[in-house]
Amino acid sequence: MEKLETVVQEALKLFARIDDAAQLEQAKARYLGKAGALTGLLKSLGKLPATERPSMGARINAAKERLEAALAAQREKIQSRRLETQLAQEALDVTLAGRGAGVGGLHPVTRTMQRIEALFHSIGFEVADGPEIETDYYNFTALNQPENHPARSMHDTFYVDDGKHLLRTHTSPIQIRYMETHRPPIKIIAPGRVYRVDSDATHSPMFHQIEGLWIDEHISLADLKGVVADFLRRFFERDDLKVRFRPSFFPFTEPSAEIDMSFGDGWLEIGGCGMVHPNVLKNVNIDSEKHQGFAFGLGPDRLTMLRYGVNDLRLFFENDLRFLKQFN
Repeated sequence: MEKLETVVQEALKLFARIDDAAQLEQAKARYLGKAGALTGLLKSLGKLPATERPSMGARINAAKERLEAALAAQREKIQSRRLETQLAQEALDVTLAGRGAGVGGLHPVTRTMQRIEALFHSIGFEVADGPEIETDYYNFTALNQPENHPARSMHDTFYVDDGKHLLRTHTSPIQIRYMETHRPPIKIIAPGRVYRVDSDATHSPMFHQIEGLWIDEHISLADLKGVVADFLRRFFERDDLKVRFRPSFFPFTEPSAEIDMSFGDGWLEIGGCGMVHPNVLKNVNIDSEKHQGFAFGLGPDRLTMLRYGVNDLRLFFENDLRFLKQFN
């Protein structure tokens, strides 16, 4: 009986000192496991006289219950301490001001594109769209640039491995696709991303372009000059803005011109334009004897630079939020 009480007191003191769940289970095995001290006393009952076995067995079972109760209490203490530690580490100070959700905004080039679309929509132009991966036919041939035409070398084109497709170098293919499925009068703008092998302060391998097309029976160069000049003055909100047209060459328009506008003490080229070449109309089955029209192309990226006073195009596409946030 003295040995039993010694084992119980020893176990209780050990359990009370333990603050780790895994160590507590190891201590349990030391006393209550198959080879534990208390289990050993139960096994030794057979050596006692028959008259003493019932009372000794009852005492051992009572000791076992005391140890199991002590184990349960210690487990609860360990769990409570662990929960208190976790709560302390993960505590939230509800008196702090909320951080709130970040507010996004439109990219400056997107803002420019939307502004351009709204201005042209106000004078009756619809917005057309098309694929960015194009065939050689829509990007060049249908636009009066057959194979080996020298004007193709001006485009610095990204070709796909199959040799039949390319990343469009302008949004003019949208005009071809639209004219194939619509009959005059046609009055559209074609905005979108285009790609050329070019990169410096004013050029990017990926950039944006907006082209316009107006085909009808009595469209002239006067209409072209009026539409483009009116757009630029409204875009920059300057009625005194000067616009000039310099003779140039584009294979898909004839005659053709570069579009310049007054900027500071000089002139800045911002696009190209011209009357749609009869061969282009022929390729989309429009009678060039009855219908004619003009086309123009402008660079929204450059217009964005001018509108916001940015001198390096690459800043728009480096994804630096410190730069982009100032436009929202």
